[in-house]
Amino acid sequence: MTDATPTLAPAPIPTTDPRVARAIDLVWREADLLDRKEYPDWNELFAEDGIYVIPIEPGTEDFANTLNMVYDDARMRRMRVTRMTEGYAIAAVDAARTVRTVSRFVPESVSDEEVVLRSAQVLVTYKRGDHDIWAADLEHRIRLSTDGPAADRIALKVVRLVDSEAAVPATGFLL
Repeated sequence: MTDATPTLAPAPIPTTDPRVARAIDLVWREADLLDRKEYPDWNELFAEDGIYVIPIEPGTEDFANTLNMVYDDARMRRMRVTRMTEGYAIAAVDAARTVRTVSRFVPESVSDEEVVLRSAQVLVTYKRGDHDIWAADLEHRIRLSTDGPAADRIALKVVRLVDSEAAVPATGFLL
């Protein structure tokens, strides 16, 4: 008989940690800007080297070398925002109204420079008399600024749609 002591999982990082609370506030601010279609302000929440990605393969971490629905660096985000806000673009003219809820925050790692959060997003859209539901697991990598919460930026946003491997219709909004 062996004297095996069970190994306990490390204690979870509390969402009450002030650094985590700052990151959650930024994610909620982002959700609000997206629902109000304030896309230029949304883009400003990203670090200059920040990435916005919607992968197709559920478990991938190698976004640069796998197929994605969206893989936007700063240049591509600016172009996407321009398409959504300027001129006659079907994405802008006939865009759905959205309401999203982001919850179930799980801090993955926390330091004075960065917080990595997992969360769940449920997005309800309304367009031409129809409602649709989009569900996703999110990952946000938030860079904390020494200049305070207003200067915190998104270094990475990953939207893992629960149905990413199925045919996905054109959205006309940002996830």
